Amino acid sequence: MWTTHQYRQLVRASGWYDLIVTAAFVTPWTFLLLHNALLALNLPGELPPFAPAHVLMANLMGSIVCVWAVLRIRDPQVIFGRYDAVGRMLFATWQIYALVHGASSALLIVLVFEVLWLVAQLMPVRQVAD
Repeated sequence: MWTTHQYRQLVRASGWYDLIVTAAFVTPWTFLLLHNALLALNLPGELPPFAPAHVLMANLMGSIVCVWAVLRIRDPQVIFGRYDAVGRMLFATWQIYALVHGASSALLIVLVFEVLWLVAQLMPVRQVAD
Protein backbone atom coordinates (compact mmCIF):
# COMPACT_ATOMS: atom_id res chain seq x y z
CA MET A 1 0.00 0.00 0.00
CA TRP A 2 1.26 3.45 -0.94
CA THR A 3 0.79 6.72 0.91
CA THR A 4 -0.46 9.56 -1.24
CA HIS A 5 3.02 11.10 -1.25
CA GLN A 6 4.68 7.81 -2.25
CA TYR A 7 2.14 7.21 -4.98
CA ARG A 8 2.67 10.71 -6.41
CA GLN A 9 6.41 9.95 -6.51
CA LEU A 10 5.62 6.70 -8.33
CA VAL A 11 3.47 8.54 -10.88
CA ARG A 12 6.29 11.06 -11.45
CA ALA A 13 8.87 8.25 -11.79
CA SER A 14 6.68 6.42 -14.32
CA GLY A 15 6.47 9.67 -16.28
CA TRP A 16 10.27 9.95 -16.37
CA TYR A 17 10.55 6.31 -17.43
CA ASP A 18 8.09 6.85 -20.29
CA LEU A 19 9.78 10.06 -21.40
CA ILE A 20 13.22 8.42 -21.53
CA VAL A 21 12.03 5.21 -23.22
CA THR A 22 9.75 6.92 -25.73
CA ALA A 23 11.67 10.07 -26.70
CA ALA A 24 13.31 8.37 -29.69
CA PHE A 25 9.87 7.71 -31.22
CA VAL A 26 8.93 11.40 -31.44
CA THR A 27 10.63 12.33 -34.73
CA PRO A 28 11.25 10.39 -37.94
CA TRP A 29 15.01 11.00 -37.56
CA THR A 30 15.32 9.75 -34.00
CA PHE A 31 13.04 6.82 -34.77
CA LEU A 32 15.29 5.86 -37.72
CA LEU A 33 18.32 5.90 -35.40
CA LEU A 34 16.48 3.69 -32.90
CA HIS A 35 15.27 1.31 -35.61
CA ASN A 36 18.77 0.97 -37.05
CA ALA A 37 20.22 0.34 -33.58
CA LEU A 38 17.68 -2.40 -32.95
CA LEU A 39 18.42 -3.97 -36.35
CA ALA A 40 22.14 -3.93 -35.52
CA LEU A 41 21.45 -5.99 -32.38
CA ASN A 42 20.15 -8.78 -34.65
CA LEU A 43 17.60 -9.94 -32.09
CA PRO A 44 15.38 -12.95 -32.77
CA GLY A 45 11.93 -12.16 -34.11
CA GLU A 46 10.70 -9.87 -36.81
CA LEU A 47 11.73 -6.22 -36.98
CA PRO A 48 10.57 -5.22 -40.46
CA PRO A 49 11.54 -2.18 -42.48
CA PHE A 50 9.22 0.73 -41.82
CA ALA A 51 7.27 2.53 -44.54
CA PRO A 52 6.42 6.22 -44.06
CA ALA A 53 2.97 5.34 -42.66
CA HIS A 54 4.57 3.06 -40.04
CA VAL A 55 6.99 5.80 -39.04
CA LEU A 56 4.06 8.20 -38.74
CA MET A 57 2.29 5.81 -36.34
CA ALA A 58 5.47 5.46 -34.26
CA ASN A 59 5.89 9.26 -34.19
CA LEU A 60 2.26 9.82 -33.17
CA MET A 61 2.57 7.25 -30.38
CA GLY A 62 5.87 8.73 -29.22
CA SER A 63 4.49 12.26 -29.26
CA ILE A 64 1.39 11.54 -27.20
CA VAL A 65 3.23 9.32 -24.72
CA CYS A 66 5.85 12.03 -24.19
CA VAL A 67 3.19 14.71 -23.63
CA TRP A 68 1.41 12.39 -21.17
CA ALA A 69 4.74 11.71 -19.45
CA VAL A 70 5.51 15.41 -19.01
CA LEU A 71 2.04 15.98 -17.53
CA ARG A 72 2.68 13.24 -14.92
CA ILE A 73 6.14 14.61 -14.16
CA ARG A 74 4.84 18.14 -13.63
CA ASP A 75 1.57 17.22 -11.88
CA PRO A 76 1.67 13.64 -10.51
CA GLN A 77 -1.92 13.19 -9.41
CA VAL A 78 -3.24 9.87 -8.10
CA ILE A 79 -5.95 9.82 -10.79
CA PHE A 80 -3.26 10.18 -13.47
CA GLY A 81 -1.54 7.09 -12.08
CA ARG A 82 -4.80 5.16 -12.29
CA TYR A 83 -5.36 6.21 -15.90
CA ASP A 84 -1.74 5.39 -16.68
CA ALA A 85 -2.27 1.89 -15.27
CA VAL A 86 -5.16 1.38 -17.71
CA GLY A 87 -2.97 2.60 -20.56
CA ARG A 88 -0.21 0.21 -19.52
CA MET A 89 -2.70 -2.66 -19.45
CA LEU A 90 -3.64 -1.83 -23.04
CA PHE A 91 0.00 -1.46 -24.11
CA ALA A 92 0.90 -4.78 -22.44
CA THR A 93 -2.03 -6.52 -24.13
CA TRP A 94 -0.96 -5.37 -27.59
CA GLN A 95 2.69 -6.14 -26.86
CA ILE A 96 1.73 -9.72 -25.96
CA TYR A 97 -0.34 -9.90 -29.15
CA ALA A 98 2.66 -8.69 -31.18
CA LEU A 99 5.01 -11.19 -29.51
CA VAL A 100 2.62 -14.08 -30.21
CA HIS A 101 2.58 -12.98 -33.85
CA GLY A 102 6.36 -12.90 -34.29
CA ALA A 103 7.51 -9.48 -33.05
CA SER A 104 11.10 -9.10 -31.93
CA SER A 105 11.87 -10.64 -28.57
CA ALA A 106 13.36 -7.27 -27.57
CA LEU A 107 9.74 -6.35 -26.84
CA LEU A 108 9.83 -8.69 -23.83
CA ILE A 109 12.01 -6.20 -21.94
CA VAL A 110 9.52 -3.41 -22.51
CA LEU A 111 6.62 -5.72 -21.62
CA VAL A 112 8.17 -6.64 -18.26
CA PHE A 113 8.48 -2.95 -17.35
CA GLU A 114 4.92 -2.23 -18.52
CA VAL A 115 3.59 -4.96 -16.24
CA LEU A 116 5.72 -3.84 -13.28
CA TRP A 117 4.52 -0.22 -13.62
CA LEU A 118 0.95 -1.47 -14.11
CA VAL A 119 0.98 -3.51 -10.90
CA ALA A 120 2.64 -0.71 -8.91
CA GLN A 121 0.11 1.86 -10.10
CA LEU A 122 -2.84 -0.40 -9.25
CA MET A 123 -1.79 -0.75 -5.62
CA PRO A 124 -4.07 0.86 -3.03
CA VAL A 125 -3.31 4.38 -1.85
CA ARG A 126 -3.74 5.33 1.80
CA GLN A 127 -4.83 8.92 2.29
CA VAL A 128 -2.53 10.69 4.75
CA ALA A 129 -1.68 14.34 5.19
CA ASP A 130 1.29 15.26 2.98
